[in-house]
Amino acid sequence: MGSAAARVVRALHRTTSIMPPSRPRAGRACPAFPLIFVVVVVFCVLAASYQTNIRSFLRLSPFPVTTPPQHVNAKRSSRIVAVGDLHGDIGNAQKVLRMAGVIDASGAWSGDVDVFVQTGDIIDRGDDTIKLFVWMEELRVQAQRAGGRVLSHLGNHEWMNAIGDWRYVHDSEIKTFGSVAARQEMLSTGRLGKAWATNYTTTSRLPLHGSLGQPNDDYPPPRHAQRLPSPISHAAYSFVHGGLAPNYPDLVPFPSAINALGQSLLRKLQTRKPQPSPHPPARYPGLPDNATPAERELYDTDGPLWYRGWALGEEHLVCNAVGTVLEKTGTRRMIMGHTPNFEQIISRCGGQIIVIDTGISHAYGGVLSALSVDYSLTPLDPSSSGQGRWTEKEVVKAVYEHHEEVLVKEEREVIGDF
Repeated sequence: MGSAAARVVRALHRTTSIMPPSRPRAGRACPAFPLIFVVVVVFCVLAASYQTNIRSFLRLSPFPVTTPPQHVNAKRSSRIVAVGDLHGDIGNAQKVLRMAGVIDASGAWSGDVDVFVQTGDIIDRGDDTIKLFVWMEELRVQAQRAGGRVLSHLGNHEWMNAIGDWRYVHDSEIKTFGSVAARQEMLSTGRLGKAWATNYTTTSRLPLHGSLGQPNDDYPPPRHAQRLPSPISHAAYSFVHGGLAPNYPDLVPFPSAINALGQSLLRKLQTRKPQPSPHPPARYPGLPDNATPAERELYDTDGPLWYRGWALGEEHLVCNAVGTVLEKTGTRRMIMGHTPNFEQIISRCGGQIIVIDTGISHAYGGVLSALSVDYSLTPLDPSSSGQGRWTEKEVVKAVYEHHEEVLVKEEREVIGDF
């Protein structure tokens, strides 16, 4: 044994002179008391260690291990921060994450946020590509150590660079990589390309409550993990760079149907040999010849990377259509970047649609902003049937440099065991 319990046993052997067990002499009873004492002590040490570890995990993790439904008289709460397009500007990115409480004064994970979400377009228009992506990976590790989570997405500009469309890449940014060839290698099989393939998705579903599963668990859930029906079954948000169009054919199961296509297409782009010469000055290379129709649709105008209908469509048309998408994806709100408003975060249809790209990068000169979500489920006295009664509360705010604006504040009573 190499555990703490084993060390206790060895210490007891030394202090009580317990010898290895030997065959007792005939006619004499075996002195069992010291051995029983050791077993009891070891059991207590293991039990205390187990309880401490479980308490620590449940305290740190906003998404505790799923257990059979039971009424637990304890408040559940979580805080989420989301940030839109950063476009090569680490200075403004750090300002935004600091003012939203994601990082501390040193630029490290603060521990004050449960989940941080970035909706893509970190690359292009500025010179800080390497610094930004390396910093995001550092935050990811720091968050995991503290029981938090970082959810990262590839925007249309990351995909453009993977394809070889470098129209928005500055010469000064290429120099930070060393050369065109070094940049291609870094974005395909190198450090940044591996991070994209491993830690970045096209879209995400983020449950607000642990009883709905972990981030990016599918909706609807598989039968063996059935969590429906539930009064909070749609207490989740979707995050995507462009938007989830109502006519997009691969919405469900959400988000794995979309993310599987993204992973497959990215793999094909990153493993092309040789990598095509970037455009410009070479001609536009397009998607690889072996891209499937579904993969091509992913990158099309109405795909999740480019769709702008929710941001630009007429209010009555948008609000009549969004409910269908939210129902399919098991979500209450759709959060996206891509379509910038240089003055404020845009909330539409009572907060069902929220567009968070405010041109944070100096390339745009927009406003610094972040989206903040505080969610809580507070216990009340049980219902007459004995089920749990809860007050569910959502507060969604736009956070700016010098003020905050409440976009959504909803509170309701729900009955059930979560």
